[in-house]
Parts: sequence; structure tokens; C-alpha cells
Amino acid sequence: MVNFFANGSDPPFHRRAHTIDEENGLDPSFHRQAHTTDKEVCVVLVLLFTWAHLPYAPPSKAELLDCTTNSPWCTTSRNRNQLKPNLLRNPTRHHHRHTSDSPHHPLDPLTIQEINKVRSILSSHELFKSSPYALHSVVLEEPEKPLVLCWKKGDPLLPRKASVIARANGKSHVLTVDLQTSQVIRHATDSLSGYPTMTIEDMTTATWAPLASAKFNRTIIERGIDLTDLACLPISTGWFGKSEEKRRLIKVQCYSMKDTANFYMRPIEGLTVLVDMDTRAVVEISDKGRNIPIPKAANTDYRYSAQNIYPELKLLNPISIEQPKGPSFTIEDEHTVKWANWEFHLKPDPRAGVIISRAMVRDPDSGELRNVMYKGFTSELFVPYMDPTDAWYFKTYMDAGEYGFGLQAMPLDPLNDCPRNAYYMDGVFAAADGKPYVRSNMVCVFESYAGDIGWRHSESPITGMEIREVRPKVTLVVRMAASVANYDYIMDWEFQTDGLIRIKVGLSGILMVKGSPYVNMNQVTGQENLHGTLLSENVIGVIHDHYVTFCLDMDVDGSDNSFVKVDIQRQQTSPGESPRRSYLKATRNVAKTEKDAQIKLKLYDPSEFHVINPSKLTRVGNPVGYKVVPGGTAASLLDLDDPPQKRGAFTNNQIWVTPYNRTEQWAGGLFVYQSQGEDTLAVWSERDRPIENKDIVLWYTLGFHHVPCQEDFPIMPTVSSSFDLKPVNFFESNPILRMPPNVEKDLPICKPAASA
Repeated sequence: MVNFFANGSDPPFHRRAHTIDEENGLDPSFHRQAHTTDKEVCVVLVLLFTWAHLPYAPPSKAELLDCTTNSPWCTTSRNRNQLKPNLLRNPTRHHHRHTSDSPHHPLDPLTIQEINKVRSILSSHELFKSSPYALHSVVLEEPEKPLVLCWKKGDPLLPRKASVIARANGKSHVLTVDLQTSQVIRHATDSLSGYPTMTIEDMTTATWAPLASAKFNRTIIERGIDLTDLACLPISTGWFGKSEEKRRLIKVQCYSMKDTANFYMRPIEGLTVLVDMDTRAVVEISDKGRNIPIPKAANTDYRYSAQNIYPELKLLNPISIEQPKGPSFTIEDEHTVKWANWEFHLKPDPRAGVIISRAMVRDPDSGELRNVMYKGFTSELFVPYMDPTDAWYFKTYMDAGEYGFGLQAMPLDPLNDCPRNAYYMDGVFAAADGKPYVRSNMVCVFESYAGDIGWRHSESPITGMEIREVRPKVTLVVRMAASVANYDYIMDWEFQTDGLIRIKVGLSGILMVKGSPYVNMNQVTGQENLHGTLLSENVIGVIHDHYVTFCLDMDVDGSDNSFVKVDIQRQQTSPGESPRRSYLKATRNVAKTEKDAQIKLKLYDPSEFHVINPSKLTRVGNPVGYKVVPGGTAASLLDLDDPPQKRGAFTNNQIWVTPYNRTEQWAGGLFVYQSQGEDTLAVWSERDRPIENKDIVLWYTLGFHHVPCQEDFPIMPTVSSSFDLKPVNFFESNPILRMPPNVEKDLPICKPAASA
């Protein structure tokens, strides 16, 4: 969700954001999409929209901490930015002129020039000339997979097309724009129940709509809140029956910002405004919390500058990783990442956040780049809150399909979100009117070393061999952080030299809390269900779940793969066969159809889950493959007929496997907003299509149950979970053996400040 404030505060980086737009040749006026008759409110909207959605330049603290010039404790090192200047740009640089960008790879995202061309082509189309419209998505329509697989660097670029989702005449339209012929070559009107991802303008105008209602303003004042202290959130409605059909509806709830930046801890409980997003009219106001006080602001502010730092606290000394020879990775043509034995294509995406494509690993024996994964991305998030009361039952968010996971990605903070050795990548997206804008520093790429060990072995003295061999575990991380209102999601794709890919999700930010009349648990009767935990006076943290579903188009040594469920079962020995009475046996079962590959994880009925290429064998005859190593295994406990679970039915299993279909990318469906669940992964998989030795797609869902505790107040420490894609008989032997150990002479010599 995106929040907007009614106090008219001017964000400190407002001016800088507009400067970057002008440097990129963009018209800053595209941010002024919200219309109102009140001039002052219009000005505030422009400021707020800029704050939430434009890039900004943080202070140049990375330059101040440059080890070669300013740090008193580092005596020998080199600034990584002195190396490969054409491939790695300064992490504090926010001046990349995207107006001159051109695509180099068939999967490169649309450039500013291409988005402007799409807008120009659409402006002459009859649909857009005859009525007001909004563009909800303008992204590259990726070429057919076989064409991409055949393409090599140096070949002519494949024809560029744009996929456009628009709203016009009260309907949703899906269009394909051919950028070579300047023609709309496909136009379909969708008949599904849902609506496209909200635009930023949808969210902006919805949060301001209640202020046009005298009843709402009167209610706010009666609750003792000054309108200038108001902060409101646009909350997706889900779907709960026919009364909500045929209108794009959104609910707005508000908070008090008085005396704290952490307004999330000060809800105006029970006040919910239902808004029609198309007409911007207030449909209904529900106020069932008049007896619930606004929680106090004391000790809620999360800004470091607002904290009381006691001298008794021993603070951390600065820490950094130095690379005197520069990073080991390169970024070619803005989107092709090469590191150690890995190569892949990386791009920001307004819905998925980041997309990893054409992931290949170099074989240590043949030197050949071998295919592992054609495409991987976050397909959907499902976040149901477990409170059935009037102001909470509808909070069942689908953050990618409703809000746009990439649209909510904020600029990463150098040195804190990502280390000093990071490379930053911007996102270029289209606003609702089709004009392009730049999301600065949306993705970072860096090498990570936390002192972990990739492999080690020491020989015991009894062998007579004095051998100690160790390989440090250095990994390459691709990171994005999406701030969906109160919650922050940290998404990491981590590549290892042993061929493993780890996909990790970190949950951080701030809880969404409920106001309560209670200040102590001794006031709560034993029979009363709080639907959560009393965290502080008048504050309840509501129980909720998080499910993050990933779409993984595995191409293990080629596109035709099979899914194998390796069941691990106890076997009994025969009488007299062995002193042992039991052992474990692995039984391999190849999934023939989709239903064979619908997996619910079971602790006491364990299995491994392999994606193999049955036509490619190792030297000793095993089919090459990768396996899913599960993690974050919380499963949804909601009733399957509960409306939110119908829409989130892709969480009914932790693993699904489907045949490749380029139209089946979004687990919750193409149009998620107010959908009824008729276009989900669960529906597609019910067709039970053949998947043996086919081009298949693996889907995995990371799950979290969250019962809040007092340590989650007023901010929530990051909670992480991950799953792995791990080689299984893919290599002839372990590739990590050929990775070098660290040697003292290759490392910088740093001294503590006291002895410098």
C-alpha cells in the first residue's frame, strides 16, 4: 500500500527528484495526475506523489567513507569504482541519462524512448482518442521463448513489442504494440472478474476522496484529530460477494501523525471509507470504533535521530568489505550479469519487482555455459489478516497483482540496504498517462561474504598428513526492497559457486496494528478473542500470514524436463538380515501429469523434489537435475471456500508444476484486483496436463505465520526464510574445489582507528 499525508509537508528530496527527471528528459508534470478543485490540496498532492514515487539522491556518505581518501583506519585499499568504469558505476551516482538507453538483449526492458513511442502510438488509436483512459501496465512483450534461446550476442535484435493493459470505457483492455511497425497488432477486452493492478494515480486519488465528505471530516474532528495530522492508506477490498461487483472499489483507513513519523502505531480504529476508484465518490462510511482511543505517540518514532542513545549502550563500530582488486562481477549492456561461474539477465519489473532470466552456470570440466533456469520471478504475494471484524476482514492483500511489487520498490540506501561494493540498477516504468519515469537505485547487485565457509576439511594427525583446506563462501546477491506501506519485503536472489541458487525473502518494516480500549491484559476476559497480541497500551498486533509464490521456468540443460518426487521411506530388514531393524530407501516417481506434482510438504512423510533432464546423463548414468530444497513451509489453514482463499488458491500447495504457457505467469491471475479466483494457478493445474519430458514450470510458495509479540513494537525486526535450487547430479563433481581460497597478500591491510 502507499500512504499519503494531509499535512502538506515538503519531502526533503522533492527538488532533487524533479532535477533527475529533467536530466533524463522527462516532463515532471506527469506526476500531477490527481485533480481537485482546491488549489492547495492539488499542490500537496504533487508533493506527496513526488515523495512516494520519484528517485532521490541520498547524501554522498559513500564518498565520505571512501577507504582510499577519507577513512582513518584503512591504510591500503582501492576504491572499487576505479576499476572497470564502463561496467560498474559509482553507487552514489544518480545521473545515468536513460534517455539515450537502447536495448541490447531480447529481454531488456522497455527504454524511455520506447515507452514514449508506445504512448504516441496509443494516442492515435481509436480507443484512446474517444474516451479518458489509464495505462495500468506498459512492459516488454517478451519474444517467443525458442527465439530467445536461439539468439546470440551480435545477432540482430528480435522485434520489439510492448504489452499494454489499459482501462477505458469502463473496461479492461489488453493490447500488443509493435514498435517496428508502430501498430497495435492485438487488442482484446478481458471478460474475467478482476481488474488490473492499481495505478499510483488510483491510490493517490482514493486516499484523498474521503476529504470531500463532510461526514468524514466531521468524524475525524469528533475523534479529536486535526485534519492536518491525518495520514491515510488505500486498502484493497478483496472480493466478498455480488454487492462488490461491477465497480472498482477501494477502502481507505486513516491514522494520526501527531508527534511521530510512525503513524502506523496510531490507527483511527473502526473508521473505514469505501470509495469508487473510477468516480472518486465516497460510497460508504463505517465508524465502529468511537470508544477506542488513538494510541499514544510516545516511543513509537523509528527515525534514528529521534532515539535516546544511552551512554551505557556499546554501539557497533563501522564494518565494510574491501575488494582491492575490485568486484568479481561485471554488468554488460546494463542487464547482463557475469560472476564467477554464473551468467544471467536481470531487469526490474513493475509487477514482479525483479526478473532473473537465462540463468546459466559454467561447467568446470567442459567450460561450457549450461542452462539452469529460463526465467524466475516473484509471481504473487498473499497476506491475509486473521481478524473477521468489520474493519479488518477484507485485509487479504495480494501485493504484486493489486499494488505492483515493483511499483512499491523504493530507492535502496547505499551502505545500509546494500554494501559499498554494490552496483545499482534503475527501473524505468510508465505512469498512468503513459509517460515514463525513473525509479532510481531500485535493484542492487553485490558480492557477499559473512565469514561463512563454502567447504572445508582438515586431516586428523593420525593420518600423518598435515592438510587443512578451506574455501570461503562468497556469493553474488541481487536485492530489491519493496515498501508496501507498513511492510517492507527484502527479496534476494543469491548465487553460489557450487551452482546453488538461494531465493530469500526478508519481512521487515512495521506491523499493521489495531486500536484497542485495553492497556493491560488483566482487562481482557478469558473468553475474548483479541485476534492478536496486546503490544502496548491500546495497540494490538493482529495475527496474519505471508505467502510469497515464485514462478521458476526451469530449463535444466534444455527445455524438456521432468519432475521427480523422490520419496524417502522406512524399510524393515528381514529377520537375520542385519543387526539393524530399519533403514531408509529413496524411491523415484516421475510425475506424469500436473496433479502428480501438486505437493503439500509433510514432515513425517519426507521427499525430495527434482527437476531432471532425462535425455542428459552424467558420466555414470544419472540424469542431470536441480532440486528444490524447501524452506519457509508455513501452509494456509483457511477454509478452502473462504473467499480470500479462493483468490489465493495458489497457496493450497507448496509446490506445483505446470507445462510452459507464456500466458500463465501470475499465480493469482492476470487481473487480481477484486477477482473471484477463476484465473489462478490452482485453476490452471486442474486441467491435469502432461508434464513428463516437457517444457515445465515449477512454482514454490514460501509461507510465514506471524503471531506478533512485543519485540515487534514499534518496529519489526527482519524475519527471513529461503528455499534453494540446488544441483543434483548436474556436475560430474563439486565445482567449488576449483574456487581459490583467500590469501593474505591479496587483502587490504586495515588498522583500528586508535592505532592509525
